[in-house]
Amino acid sequence: MTTNSAPRPAGAPIGPVDGQISPRYAGFSTFARLPRIDDVSGWDVAVVGVPFDAGVTFRSGARFGPSSIREASRLLRPYNPALESMPFADAQVVDAGDIDANPFDIVAALDQMQAGFSRLMSDGRPVMTLGGDHTIALPALRAIAAEHGPVGLVHFDAHLDTWDTYFSAPYTHGTPFRRASQEGLLRKDRSAHVGIRGSLYSRKDLIDDEELGFTIVHCRDFDRIGAEGIVDRILDRIGDAPLYVSIDIDVLDPGFAPGTGTPEAGGMTSRELLEVLRGLHGTPIVSADIVEVSPPYDHADITAVAAANLAYELVTIMSSQQAAR
Repeated sequence: MTTNSAPRPAGAPIGPVDGQISPRYAGFSTFARLPRIDDVSGWDVAVVGVPFDAGVTFRSGARFGPSSIREASRLLRPYNPALESMPFADAQVVDAGDIDANPFDIVAALDQMQAGFSRLMSDGRPVMTLGGDHTIALPALRAIAAEHGPVGLVHFDAHLDTWDTYFSAPYTHGTPFRRASQEGLLRKDRSAHVGIRGSLYSRKDLIDDEELGFTIVHCRDFDRIGAEGIVDRILDRIGDAPLYVSIDIDVLDPGFAPGTGTPEAGGMTSRELLEVLRGLHGTPIVSADIVEVSPPYDHADITAVAAANLAYELVTIMSSQQAAR
């Protein structure tokens, strides 16, 4: 992966390849057909892949997630009508390629990822990460905390991901937010899980999670208060803290995201999650990720299409914030 840290010169950003000139199925497979990072003299928002899944505890394959999401993003267009925004005109958005990570040594991989994130996040610029399994959130948060200090977290997931170990391994896709809390990377009064459901090992899982500083918005709450009520609960929790948004695609019901490693019945619809993300418009999102897309278990790219559109909403928010700066 290469980075270009030069400030973007005045003038219109370079946008995606025009789908009216070049068919969407042609050309380089960058996110939303955006320019590669080396094609511009400076940039405001980066999309980067982390093809790493050595931290999974059940079904593997998320290492192929970044390429799958990029391919599904070919259909994205320049205007976001839901947020009335032109994200690729508001700011220079680029595809920064992939961060290389050792597939056999998780600790070494975490160091590589943190170094890659740190290069991209210099000067406070936001990064949209395409995973990869959820282990990648820890090095991202380490890099973000070095730049911004402890941040708030909105974590969309079927699972808490605050367990201590798995087979005595401290770094897996089920442990990143326990480690992040213990390392002081998060603001404990400004962090929430959203979409939690499914079975647990014991009630102690919930007790430990609360002691680490998290609040839980259960998936069943959507039936009671709807997406608007969920947004209100999130906003009340996070306040005006700098925010990291982390999306495990398994927060969606398997009917909307079959291609993932640990599917759980009773999840959100893609429409519900898109609506909740749009409700975060105006919050200070410093970076975000979308993880656990496993193409070997996907059907007709259903999961990848959902992930591409979710990433598009987050990029739109980050782009508008950069334009305001």
